[in-house]
Amino acid sequence: MAYEDRTYHGVPRSKGVRARLLVETPEDGPTQRLNVQVLRELRAKDEESLGGFGWGYDGSGTSRAAAAILADALDLGDPEKAGISFTGWPQDNTLIRLREDFCVEMLSQFCDEWRLRRGVIVRWAHSWFIQRGITELPGALRDLPPLVHINA
Repeated sequence: MAYEDRTYHGVPRSKGVRARLLVETPEDGPTQRLNVQVLRELRAKDEESLGGFGWGYDGSGTSRAAAAILADALDLGDPEKAGISFTGWPQDNTLIRLREDFCVEMLSQFCDEWRLRRGVIVRWAHSWFIQRGITELPGALRDLPPLVHINA
């Protein structure tokens, strides 16, 4: 599968509307974002009963957001079937640890509204696996595009 870049956009709760996770075409800078195309919206299956997505703290909403983002960015498919979901069974212990570290290191640090490129997520996840000596990588991490070093 060819590498497809995309941007994850966290839209905060407002006036009774739950927080949203949009997957958009990647664009740099505020003026370029005027023409952003929303490719899809990520949804939590348990949104109504458990409250949906969250970030800016470490909690269940953040875990649901991390599962949805990582499943999409790493091409794992449905978070529950992949074993990374907050509520699904069976769970994959490695993916659960990845999800929880993503919560703590990334999502808990975010402000109300944010954007994060897929490349950042994929590189973060790749380094997470490498640091732990885990060689069985998800498919999206096996054939990454090469890093380009630019001399300043």
